[in-house]
Amino acid sequence: MADVVTCLWPLTQIKPYLDYLHIECGLADNTIVAYRSDLQRFAGYCLDNDLTDPHAINPPALQNYLRYLFHQQLASTSIARHLVAVRMFLRYHVLFGLLDKDICSVTQTPKTWQRLPKVISPKQTIDLITAVDPEDPFYLRDRALMETLYATGMRASEIAGLNIEDVNFQIGYLRCFGKGHKERIIPVHKTALDFLQQYLQQLRPQLAGQEKNGQETNLRKTSLKPKIVSNVFISRTGRPLSRIEVWRIVRKVAIRAGMTSRITPHTLRHCFGSHLLQGGADLRSVQEMLGHANVTTTQIYTHVDQDRLRSVHKKYHPRP
Repeated sequence: MADVVTCLWPLTQIKPYLDYLHIECGLADNTIVAYRSDLQRFAGYCLDNDLTDPHAINPPALQNYLRYLFHQQLASTSIARHLVAVRMFLRYHVLFGLLDKDICSVTQTPKTWQRLPKVISPKQTIDLITAVDPEDPFYLRDRALMETLYATGMRASEIAGLNIEDVNFQIGYLRCFGKGHKERIIPVHKTALDFLQQYLQQLRPQLAGQEKNGQETNLRKTSLKPKIVSNVFISRTGRPLSRIEVWRIVRKVAIRAGMTSRITPHTLRHCFGSHLLQGGADLRSVQEMLGHANVTTTQIYTHVDQDRLRSVHKKYHPRP
């Protein structure tokens, strides 16, 4: 049995490790999916190169793996992410006595360029949001979705998981669960709340297949009633929207708005953070609303607003 386990390493240890990340560490589902993909690539490399013993993984072997990823034409950011996944995987082995020592501390992470986020102007953002087709049968849902993305800076996965009870219309706040199921409270402006309320009252009951006056009002014609869900945003079949479907809706609206550049839900998140700072919001408040664990992640938005940098320089530099 030991020989079988050894010859199939690291494949045999990936699932227990992912279970550990989920149960013990509480990592987000999307993070675990990414680690699974990275470790499966690493496992394939190990099997192809006869690295079927965890003790055979040493700094030179890791360096060779990084070279392999480079020759696969992966970006430096992707290579760095793969290395993090492998490092944590090997440290898990040390923690549970499968390896004697941690060899990852002597392996350097590839240096990466810091890329500025893609941001469009406030006017372009409004043009994007208002480009939702009023004749579309799902207009209220898509408009409420776009408004809420820009009003809160939520990630696609976060807004897909937003429940009805998480929205407080009386005080204008919503509760969001981000990476690692961390909870944060985000204020929502009146326009987004108005469209959310219209959607919840007029369209969502039809999509959910709820009955009104004894007749089913679902837009689709089917005799099967979907399982009742509490998610705010649901599909035409009454199921919760996935983050991929959120992405597709945003992309569809962007094409209708005539925006040829790549616009995604994360673009609206970047716009939320950048436009708040342009309007004078303090960095710490923006950090809390975006759910960044470190303020240095939020600081990147200060580099986007060149006009703000010029005005600060002009105001405070001692030379006229």
